[in-house]
Amino acid sequence: MKYFITGHNGFVGYNFIKSLNQNDEKYLYNKNSEINILDSEIVLNFAGKAHDLKNIINSQEYYTINTEFAKKIFNAFLESKAKVFITISSVKAVADNLDYELKEDEFPNPITDYGKSKLLAEQFIFSQTISNKKRVYVLRPCMIYGPNNKGNLNLLTKFVSMGFPWPLGAFENKRSFCSIENLCFIIQELIKNESIQSGVYNIADDDPISTNQLIKTIAASQNKKIKILKIPKNILFLLAKIGDFFKLSFNTESLMKLTNNYVVSNEKIKNAICKKMPITSEDGLFKTLASFKHI
Repeated sequence: MKYFITGHNGFVGYNFIKSLNQNDEKYLYNKNSEINILDSEIVLNFAGKAHDLKNIINSQEYYTINTEFAKKIFNAFLESKAKVFITISSVKAVADNLDYELKEDEFPNPITDYGKSKLLAEQFIFSQTISNKKRVYVLRPCMIYGPNNKGNLNLLTKFVSMGFPWPLGAFENKRSFCSIENLCFIIQELIKNESIQSGVYNIADDDPISTNQLIKTIAASQNKKIKILKIPKNILFLLAKIGDFFKLSFNTESLMKLTNNYVVSNEKIKNAICKKMPITSEDGLFKTLASFKHI
């Protein structure tokens, strides 16, 4: 199999490349190079500007990379002989806050420039005329985690390791997560199974968990006990507003991300591949947390 891959240095790209067979051929796109798919059979767009909770990134960067660059890659795919195109979007292209389980048919209403830039790329892709000989998949993962990922999960792990009490115990929520192992498995299944229809697919582990549960799991992985405080919500919202003003890492958006419900349905993709996810949230989290001890 021959692959054209963007974003190979990112977390998703790096892990997917590791999952390939030695006999697979791959062209790894480098920034500002000419987009030349050549005779690649599979085009994988893993390039993207990640969501910045501190809001210090120029918003135009999201549209340059998540929208305009995605358009260029997709146009090159349409003009090539490649058969499969897979791009990584986000559940944030649909909703930033949820009071219900998110499914693919939900009307999109993103709030942030990150979500809007991802949605614009999706809309462009499905506005084009696509040959019935080609398959196109837009994947919307929720928060991706995995071994050696230096994202939000690693930040929570460092917080617990410092021995501070967890201050957000007053919030009881459920959030979906996405193991990198499950994501790479799904991408492989989409490539191999020609019967899976083109379209948009949510990607999530089977079992959502609460942030309080996550904190307890992190503490257990460190053989620590952690005290969970139930600070009044109104005080926390006030502190978050102060964080907004001073552009601190603890702000309204980060508070919502840690305490709101955000449950994502993965039924559509599971029905499409007709297989179970290879790893549970619990096992995936323990593997990830174990890797942090070596970072």
